[in-house]
This record gives sequence, structure tokens and C-alpha cells, in this order.
Amino acid sequence: MARSARDPRREAQIARLLVTALRAAGAAGALAACANVANPPGGPPDVAPPTVVHVRPESGAVVPAWKDEVEIQFSEVIDEMPSSAQSGGLAALVLLSPVARGVKVQWRRDRVTVEPREGWKQGRVYRVELLPGILDLRRNRLDTGRVVLFSTGPEIGAARISGLALGWIEQRAIARALIEAVPLPDSVGYLTIADSMGRFRLEGLTPGRYLVYASVDPNTNRRRDAREAYDSVALQLDSAATLALFAFPHDTAGPRLRTATAVDSLHVRLEFSQALSGARRLDTAQVRAVELPDSTPVAVAQVLTQLEFDSLARQRRARADTAAADTARADTTAVRPPPRDSAAAARDTSEVKRLLAQRPVPSDKLILQFAAPLKPDTRYLISVTGATNLSGASADGQAVAVTPKPAAPADTTRRQPPSPPL
Repeated sequence: MARSARDPRREAQIARLLVTALRAAGAAGALAACANVANPPGGPPDVAPPTVVHVRPESGAVVPAWKDEVEIQFSEVIDEMPSSAQSGGLAALVLLSPVARGVKVQWRRDRVTVEPREGWKQGRVYRVELLPGILDLRRNRLDTGRVVLFSTGPEIGAARISGLALGWIEQRAIARALIEAVPLPDSVGYLTIADSMGRFRLEGLTPGRYLVYASVDPNTNRRRDAREAYDSVALQLDSAATLALFAFPHDTAGPRLRTATAVDSLHVRLEFSQALSGARRLDTAQVRAVELPDSTPVAVAQVLTQLEFDSLARQRRARADTAAADTARADTTAVRPPPRDSAAAARDTSEVKRLLAQRPVPSDKLILQFAAPLKPDTRYLISVTGATNLSGASADGQAVAVTPKPAAPADTTRRQPPSPPL
């Protein structure tokens, strides 16, 4: 059989296709190698957080014609969505005040820019606060903040306001409370965030009259929302002022009587929808109790707070313990609990507890003490008029209390089973 002759043109075409394929494979390999560039192995890991290296304008500057953004530059590229800022991103870590219509915060790799949406106002001192929580791309966290004060006209003041934000009902400091100092007669003020112990400090203020707010801000929107607890104090600021603000919900509707529960034969506990005012306490003239179903009046001897009732209960237990100790004085084998170190409790003079002790503890509960024991297994209608909350709003209400059934007497007629033989 004769061998077929080769086609030179076909062989040249195949050669060109092979060369093209090899060149394409080489380019793809080079690109893959470039995409996987990494730091050379063996070097120390980067654990240093980013730092602020430059701010424009500088703190303390007076720039009457300022129109640009405020720029905060860092030592390296920072994370656009720091986890500590939750859903707010970088905007949750930057406070610009005083502004009325929001703030525009932008990420620009190693910089953050800030400006008010309403534009810069002439003749105003601005405060920019960078909160702790900025992260670099390796998740190293900057745990310190930065405050920048600059003016578009007036001189920057030297007065300051500091203090504590406290939860009156919760009886503890408010961590990261929103603080606002409004220079009257303006309606927008200077903002800062309290630390984890409720402490705050605002500096660079101009002397004058201020209205200072401390509020709980769980959604971190930097505003006092309608149902968020807050407190406010008006003051004349000269050079320095220290405040304690007791935040509580400011309900415009009075407290409703929710339940009435028999504690024992002489006491019924009333529970309301809100904490009650200690300055306008209920008395026996505002409480009426009748036995159902015939509405026979029942005399109320006194109205006690929960703390007063608990104190009386402790006194009764102490007297009972003393009597029991007198009857068992010869028993030296009984294990007695160690005495309470009242001196150690008295030594706790922390500032938070000292300030909270200056006001009565709010409670949503009251205890009615009756002049005579209530009947067992009986329904009583309790009516309250003029219950007042911490904001001064009042309301009336009713609830039914049911006393428990009498305990069944022990059956002494039942024959005990004989003991098993030894």
C-alpha cells in the first residue's frame, strides 16, 4: 500500500494552534501566580492596630470658610465594616455635633471622611469624636478614641461637663449612654458616649446655659426615641459642672393595675404596668377593697412599698430566730450560718451606689396590709385611684385577688402499717 503524502499547509496550521495554546496556558499561569502573592514566610505577624496619623482640619483650628469634608487618616487600610459597630458600619463609630439632619460618613481605604448633610454652618464650633473600635484588615482593633474640635467662626471654649449616667429603675450605671448637651436656646447639642461604667465628659464648651440629656440608646441611632429612658438637667455652665442623671421611661399614660395577689391572710400584693412615683405615694384613702359577691367593705390598714414589706418580713424572721435560739440554747451541735459582715457592706461606698441611694428605689409593686385577716377561698375586688408614675402621669384601676383555700386537716384516723419484723 502506498503511504499518503503529507499536506505542508495542514502541518503548519497545526503548529500555529499548538503555539497559541501554549502561550495562553503560560499567561494563565502567570496571572494565577500574581493573584496569590503573599507576605514572605517567617516574618512576625501584624498585631498592631491602626493609628490616626493626620486630621484635617486640625483640632483647635478656626476655619471660617470651611467647605470640605473632615478627614481622618490612618496608618494603614481600615475595615469598612467593623464588627463592633454592628449594622451601622463606620457611621456608628463617628459622632459629629451639633447637626440637625444627619451625618455623612465615607470609607476611603486608609481614611474616613465626615460632613453634615445640612452643610457646615458659619459661626459654629464643631465636635468630631472617633469612638474606639476601628479595625484594620487583619482585625486588629484600635481601643482608643479621638476628639477633634474646630470652629467656623467663634473661639473654642474651655468649659466642660462631666458626670454619670444611671438607670434609676434598674439601679445601675448605663453603659454607653448617649449624652447630649444642648446650648440654649438652640435645639441641637454636642454629643458623646458614656463609657462602660456610665461616665462621660464633654470638653471645649462655651460657658452659658445648657440642657443636658442622658439616654439609653439600644439601636445606636444617636437620637432620643419616644420610648427610650432618659433624664435631663438644666444648668448654667461657667467653667466646669459635674452631673448625675437618672434615666427612666417618660410615659405619658398613667400606670395600670395589672394584678392583685394574696400574699397571706393579711397582705395583698398589687402589681402595676409601670414603676410608681415615690414622691406621690398611694395612701389608704386611694385604695378600696370589697368582699365579693356582696361588696362588703374591707378596711385597709396601710399601704407599704415592696422594700418596706420585705424589711418587716426580715424583722419578723429575726424575732422568730431569736425565740428559737432561746429555746434551743443548750443545743451546741447545731450548725449556724456565719454572721453577715455588715461592716463590709457598709464599706461599699462606690460612687454609683452612693448616688443611687440619694433617691428612693422605684418599684411597680405595692403591698396592702388589712386591718383584719381575710377570709380563705374568697374573692376581693381592689380599686385604686390616682396611681402615679415617675413622669407624674396618673391612672385608676381595678383587680381581683383570691385568697387560698384553707389547708386540709391531717387525717389522724388512718391506721399506720405495722413495722416490718427485725
